[in-house]
Amino acid sequence: MAEKVNYYATGRRKNSTAKVRLIPGEGKILVNQKDFKEYFNREALTTMIVEPLKLTNTDSAYDVVAQLLGGGITGQAGALRHGISRALLEINEEYRDILKREGFLTRDSRMKERKKYGLKKARKRPQFSKR
Repeated sequence: MAEKVNYYATGRRKNSTAKVRLIPGEGKILVNQKDFKEYFNREALTTMIVEPLKLTNTDSAYDVVAQLLGGGITGQAGALRHGISRALLEINEEYRDILKREGFLTRDSRMKERKKYGLKKARKRPQFSKR
């Protein structure tokens, strides 16, 4: 019996981490044991996640099983796309040019700015009162 080969990768964005596993299959995407369209209910996020698979024409060749941790929905979607892109490189190194051109291999390093003392948020100041 032929053993199925799994490809692993980790994707990150903001405070989110995606542990991604690509398995040869028919194109199903499971996120935290749910269908990804059920987990990410916004159309923009679902299209963003599938982009690396569509660019490399592997959307119907592999099943994606992902474990998402931390952050919010948008950060998790970005982490998942990053993880899928990195896992595709494990399959075929020739995908690097296509994925790099679209910026899918670069980790989006933007993080939430910390709150400063004396301020209400990171930059918002209390209202100034002259009297």
